[in-house]
Amino acid sequence: MSKLKALRSALPSLPSTVAYAPKDEREYDRHRDQQHWRKWYHTARWKKLRWAVLVRDLFTCTRCGRLENDTSQLVADHKRPHRGDEALFWDEDNLTTLCKPCHDGAKQREEQGLI
Repeated sequence: MSKLKALRSALPSLPSTVAYAPKDEREYDRHRDQQHWRKWYHTARWKKLRWAVLVRDLFTCTRCGRLENDTSQLVADHKRPHRGDEALFWDEDNLTTLCKPCHDGAKQREEQGLI
């Protein structure tokens, strides 16, 4: 029990990961969110394309093989980053289904050149 009390007293002093995110990371996020192509993700056309990709891939992550029935946990991911290239963004052959853990973990590290 004394370990829990010690932990409790240490918790308020732990830094918030959001408040202390490295400056370059915050700037990257801000820059990315200001890109004109970000609005494409909120269109009916994108939602229809995303759904077509999920159905095509049978709601299964093409990286780990996880079958997911909660579609909010699936991402229609661009195999090659489009970086604002409209043709590449809308190309169904450039899209694959990933589960959130694969997309937010290993895939992001690969794209950032960390692995």
